[in-house]
Amino acid sequence: MAAFRIALQTYTVREEMARDFKGTLQKIAEMGYPAVQLSDTGGMSIEEARNFLESLGLTVFGGHFGLEQLEKNLDSVLQLARGLDMEYIVVPWLAEELRRDADGWKGVAQRMNAIGQKVVDAGFVFGYHNHSFEFQRFDGKYGLDILMENTDPQLVQLELDTYWVKHGGEDPAEYIRKYAGRVPLLHLKDMAQDGSFAEVGHGILDWDSIFQAAEEAGVKWAAVEQDTCQRPPLESARLSLEFLKSKGLL
Repeated sequence: MAAFRIALQTYTVREEMARDFKGTLQKIAEMGYPAVQLSDTGGMSIEEARNFLESLGLTVFGGHFGLEQLEKNLDSVLQLARGLDMEYIVVPWLAEELRRDADGWKGVAQRMNAIGQKVVDAGFVFGYHNHSFEFQRFDGKYGLDILMENTDPQLVQLELDTYWVKHGGEDPAEYIRKYAGRVPLLHLKDMAQDGSFAEVGHGILDWDSIFQAAEEAGVKWAAVEQDTCQRPPLESARLSLEFLKSKGLL
């Protein structure tokens, strides 16, 4: 068993969740996932959702919430997080107008420090999830590095996405090590030979080096996520889980 725990980011099965929220969560649990990353309750009250998730044996380790949502409606996000026993509150995306130059990234860093202070004070962990636009250089530095250099390590953590690091031209394992101690979360996402998304273990990423780096860097949770699937998404999620089991990670 690895030092980090395994989950599924439910964005992978978002269409199934929209059609049948509870039924899809049940299938995820039956498949063998012990935890999910989840950002809403599918129309249930928080208490109903909590009871339902507990009946399935599913932990919710965290969720994704927009920057403006956290600035304008943080109390409601914290209420959801408390109700579902989340630990991690993560910003998954930045609008293009916020990241056009180094000053833009520094401005985002200021906003994240402010949010992070409130999130940490409330007893949670705050983080940022990357794509590949963060690997555009400004003044010789990647946007991601500008963000990390200008945020307080005690307030802003990183949810590193393996596919998007590779897509950005860097080695995922090296980036995990670069921010060791500040990467509590990973998104496990593989890349096919043609650059499209693939099930974990079915693409070109070097998973042995990624898993080793994750253990060394203190990763706590590693969530399978696949943005688009060439087969039914639940089947893709199952294939990724089977690979992780074959590696002794579950």
